[in-house]
Amino acid sequence: MKKQLLALGLALSMTLGSAVVEAKTFTWAASLDVMSMDPYSTNNSFTNSFMNNVYEGLVRFNEKVEIEPALAESWQTVSPTVWRFKLRRNVKFHNGEAMTADDVVFSWQRVQSPGSIAKLNLGDVKDVRKVDAFTVDVETKAPFPLLLNEMLNLPIMSKSWCEANNAKETSDLQQKKENFANRNTNGTGPFMLKSREVDVKTVLLANPSWWDKPRHNLTEINFTPIKADATRTASLLSGVLDASVSVPLQDVQRINSSGTFTVVQGPDLRTIFLGMDQFRDELLYSDVKGKNPFKDIRVRKALYQAIDVEAIKRSVMRGLSWPAGMIVSPALNGAPQGLNTRLLPFNPDASKKLLAEAGYPDGFTVGLQCPNDRYVYDEQICLAISSMLGRVGIKITPQFEPTAKWNIRLNTQDLSLYMMSHAGLPMADAYAILSDVAATRSPSRGGLNSGGYSNPAFDAMLPKIATELDPAKRKVLMGEALSIERNDVAYIPLHQQPITWASKKGVELRQSPDNQLRLWLVTTP
Repeated sequence: MKKQLLALGLALSMTLGSAVVEAKTFTWAASLDVMSMDPYSTNNSFTNSFMNNVYEGLVRFNEKVEIEPALAESWQTVSPTVWRFKLRRNVKFHNGEAMTADDVVFSWQRVQSPGSIAKLNLGDVKDVRKVDAFTVDVETKAPFPLLLNEMLNLPIMSKSWCEANNAKETSDLQQKKENFANRNTNGTGPFMLKSREVDVKTVLLANPSWWDKPRHNLTEINFTPIKADATRTASLLSGVLDASVSVPLQDVQRINSSGTFTVVQGPDLRTIFLGMDQFRDELLYSDVKGKNPFKDIRVRKALYQAIDVEAIKRSVMRGLSWPAGMIVSPALNGAPQGLNTRLLPFNPDASKKLLAEAGYPDGFTVGLQCPNDRYVYDEQICLAISSMLGRVGIKITPQFEPTAKWNIRLNTQDLSLYMMSHAGLPMADAYAILSDVAATRSPSRGGLNSGGYSNPAFDAMLPKIATELDPAKRKVLMGEALSIERNDVAYIPLHQQPITWASKKGVELRQSPDNQLRLWLVTTP
């Protein structure tokens, strides 16, 4: 431990020494905080994005969401199911220790531990084996053309650091079992943790020993979660912040007209949708006893036809959303374009008729679980949906709560009707959504299928998609699988939301469609 502290102190002094001449502090905010410093303990997109600046995988995405080498400098296939990765020899963890194949193998073993959520995104990997000190083999369960994309889910941790700090297993947030890695870090990335105050402030320092050539010019990074939209915008315009990646749409014009700040906008890969409990025999948070209405497709169709996505776009999203016909963005790799139309039209009368046919002529009461600080206007969207459903007899009990609590609901399936989303990340491929969200829950798939949807015909399509090397054939298979899910009304797609960032003029953020702020690309005047 003394050796680790000495190494970190040396790194800090090197950083501070250079800061005397060219100190560049970057202060930014978002609407929510990082959920954990342990990179395996959550599948929250914002947390993953933030931690990618501290921990790294064998490969990474650039700002165009293209795969490029990271801790592995090269790779090749040695058989249809085995990929060989050559590791960089000049990589050091933040405590000064060298990274080797032992750390990669250990990371694979650690990600399999009970509290890990990240393992659910590595379901196509069978094993990771050491060949020599700087070579590892990754074996897949079947030929898998998207292995590089899937390996983004395995950030590499130090074997000796985890062992020394009693963090050999992942922090289990669902069971409220934390360990040292939940609030401390030791990555290889461009930035290292200086201090951490949960829900208050997280400070990072530039890693002076980073293996890559920095494109940023930052010395220190101060991140502050600011939940309230008005407070966040006021902090930006007052000059307290250099940037915000959670800009309320109603403030765009005000920020642009300030003369000091500018707004950057683009379409998100993320699709927002509603899920429904389809596995319990009795629905939670409902006045229906002894059965589950959402197991009846007529009820699911009734909800679908009661929701007016165009009205949500117009009245809630200020015209800045893209109504969706499927749970994957048409911009994602492998997504079939022809299915991005609404399966059923908005029709409250048809909705009431379907409910009556299903045995609910007077509707029923159900809880609606939504985050209130995760997505663009998430709470307002859920309020609008509550009103729409109320008009056809579905009486909503609002359960709108912070992301941390809502995320636990998703992971423990403590829900009935709920909002969620998926951007196809970190794979940036439509298959990730099918595997995560619509596959029958198992140790290797369906980790975000909180509603328990299950269709054997859909599941049978996934291995075909996963192993198909021809892009055209793969897209056809993707369309067939999505058609099964759509026709089952497993989910109710709403829209793709906009990415809206703002920064001081002269600050270059390099916005990406995956909505990830890559701090190693940020430059300030």
